[in-house]
Amino acid sequence: MSNNLKKLGEAELEIMQVIWNSGKPVTSNYVLKELQGRRKWQLSTLMTSLARLSDKGFVNCDRSTGSNLYTSIILENEYKAGASRHFLEKLYNNSIRNMVAALYSDKAIKDSDVKELREFLDQLEDEQ
Repeated sequence: MSNNLKKLGEAELEIMQVIWNSGKPVTSNYVLKELQGRRKWQLSTLMTSLARLSDKGFVNCDRSTGSNLYTSIILENEYKAGASRHFLEKLYNNSIRNMVAALYSDKAIKDSDVKELREFLDQLEDEQ
């Protein structure tokens, strides 16, 4: 991740997924409803997390409408790309080969996954 992009905790990532998936500004009640079944939160708990996300620079809160509307400042793909780079660097010495080898030897990925990955890589090469 870029140096100025902070890491999201698990609960924060779930909140961001709701905001990213909505594609429009959302209220805290909307987020709370979307998280039902995954998080047993009171509204106050969610509000604390939304304030933290705002402090970290992930969301903007528009208070001009009378109800707080939350929008994402960081694009989903931007965060995921940075988090993936950070993950690869920390756990696999910045080597995709090491990551795939570890997953394959642990049977976390199947032969069909390897075939799909090979086809995807071939497609990327064809596009260049």
